[in-house]
Amino acid sequence: MRLLFDTDVVLDVLLKRDPHAVVAAQLLSLADSGAIDGVLSADAVTTVDYVASKIVGRLTSRRLLDELLHVFSIVPVDRAVLDRALRLDLPDYEDAVVHEAARVAGVAGIVTRDAAGFSRATLPILDPVELLSALAAAEA
Repeated sequence: MRLLFDTDVVLDVLLKRDPHAVVAAQLLSLADSGAIDGVLSADAVTTVDYVASKIVGRLTSRRLLDELLHVFSIVPVDRAVLDRALRLDLPDYEDAVVHEAARVAGVAGIVTRDAAGFSRATLPILDPVELLSALAAAEA
């Protein structure tokens, strides 16, 4: 299953943000093992670096980014994605860009804790806890 991970889920793991870090780490582990085909938008990578470097420092942030780039495929954010995002009826432009990058990547859904930001999305929005539960139930 190909899924785009929103920035909040990645930052939950990298910054060990409780109570979300445990579930997010399990999902990233599934992406690392290949059980999930994980995708990030290119703009998410720069946002992760910006936020993480302020909290854990530049060197640690870059090491973490290197790990992310080995786990996730990266979908580009180009002019067409940005233009389509402008026309998408989502409350936040950044979320609209993520949505359109996900659509271009052909994902089954977007993994995020920010369901409200994607309230009018045309792609499935997957809560990390619910996704992990569904994946566990499918294995049983």
